[in-house]
Amino acid sequence: MTKDDMQFEEPEIIYIPDEDGNEEEFEVVMKFEVDGSDQKYMMVVPLNVDSSEEDDEDSDEVYAFRYEEDGDDLKLYTIEDEEEWNMVEETFNTLLAEIDDND
Repeated sequence: MTKDDMQFEEPEIIYIPDEDGNEEEFEVVMKFEVDGSDQKYMMVVPLNVDSSEEDDEDSDEVYAFRYEEDGDDLKLYTIEDEEEWNMVEETFNTLLAEIDDND
């Protein structure tokens, strides 16, 4: 088995309702905890991006949520505090850099 074979794990898919109550499909890119905190965070990207759009900027959009697991239930919370958002963004970028360094 090569290194490439091991990287193809089944993606984790979650469904998040939009403001109209329609469930949108997202792939979980990463889950992590921030040092010094017991909060858990996940980064997700939308899966059903309209492929007819010429503008690729939206397809690179990553969303961050704080989450809690309650048995099989997953509760997502938007990050509205700027200080918390900066901490999550910094941790995410650090983890991405570590992944890139290992490739």
